[in-house]
Amino acid sequence: MLGFLRRAVPAAASSQAAGIQQFQCAYHRSSERLSPSRDQEVSYGLNWAIAGRGVIVKDKVFHNVEASELQKGGATYPDCLSGIPLHVRGDVTGGVPDVSKAQFAKLLKLVTFHLSSISCLYVQDGAIGSSAECDAKVRIISDNPSSVMSLSNVLWKIPDRAVSHDTSPLTIYATSSISNNIKTLLGSGTQYANGFAAADIERSSLILCGKAFADSAIVKDALTAITAPILSARGGLPVPGWLMFFGGSIVLLFTPVEIIKSCSEIQKALLSIDCGAVMSSKGSTVLFPNKSRREPKLFSKPSAAIIVSSDSTGAIPPVSKLSPGQAAYHFLAGYHDGKFVPAYNRGPSPADPLALASSLSSNLKEDDTPTYLINAKHSGKYIDGKGFMELLELALSHNLPYIKTEDFRVGELRGKYRSFISSKFGKCLPEEFSF
Repeated sequence: MLGFLRRAVPAAASSQAAGIQQFQCAYHRSSERLSPSRDQEVSYGLNWAIAGRGVIVKDKVFHNVEASELQKGGATYPDCLSGIPLHVRGDVTGGVPDVSKAQFAKLLKLVTFHLSSISCLYVQDGAIGSSAECDAKVRIISDNPSSVMSLSNVLWKIPDRAVSHDTSPLTIYATSSISNNIKTLLGSGTQYANGFAAADIERSSLILCGKAFADSAIVKDALTAITAPILSARGGLPVPGWLMFFGGSIVLLFTPVEIIKSCSEIQKALLSIDCGAVMSSKGSTVLFPNKSRREPKLFSKPSAAIIVSSDSTGAIPPVSKLSPGQAAYHFLAGYHDGKFVPAYNRGPSPADPLALASSLSSNLKEDDTPTYLINAKHSGKYIDGKGFMELLELALSHNLPYIKTEDFRVGELRGKYRSFISSKFGKCLPEEFSF
């Protein structure tokens, strides 16, 4: 079921060039210069683990420091940025610029060399996914307490030694200062003035240069792409959807992000405002925490799935029940206001949309999850939040009214679906995939 993701084998961030003697000297220097209150934060094991990611501790390292302590040390929350360039290495959909293997290796070498020259390093651990059974552990290595404080807000809290016990943690390298060598490696121009982000799915690594850490949308897009193979290998099905709590149950929601942004009623019901959920045999999780909750929690499996489309022609009724095959077909199309967004995913993803839709269909069928299609438009206008929640309540009541739609409108829209999906994914769809 989860074969849609290509296996990503994490590679070491650097070679054995940093010898044991050099590492031991760095460790002794750090132990000697730290005050007694910081002795517990620096250990041989931690230094060795950081060296394994290509960074040698020169002097001090502050590990898993609380936000209040970081603020005392001068950390501040920066203004939110947007439009930071993101480059991704790996076979991904989403239209982001590529970065070659050689480019990423050179960039990583420059960044780790810079971090190894810094007197004070900040290391923070966390996880993507709110379930210990199916999450991806993350370690941040940074030269700036502000970046650590900001990035830790997108991670779930985990025990201090969780990363050291994980078989395939991913690493975020955050360097606030950008040399000219780093600036010109991937490109030039005003779009790189505030920094950039580069991700390597095979290495399970993300590099954030300059103020890239302040662009939370780019950071989350990159982390979603990098963690997908890890979550899949651990028995999860990562999907570009939302989990919401409605009527005392967990509901899996697939919808264009514009619908989420325009509907405060939906936002209040979401378990996380950010897109990204994981289904597994143990239950369901969200990828990113809300500001009010960073303690991990495993949620129950969804009692229903909702797919939202927006069609002003009336070919799609306000609410209708779908079979697993129909759900996969509408999910694959991602139809919204006359346009198609395959698998409702606009960010970079290593998952093939057709294979992801097949996995979703199998998951819905295996768990016997009722699935419904909601049309977010009525009489050519978007329904408001109250109207959407009423349709959601109607769907989950299992008492849907019979609505006959004029055949010519259905046929015309069905033809648009067929034309798009055939051109995008070929004609060899599973038989159960239907409008």
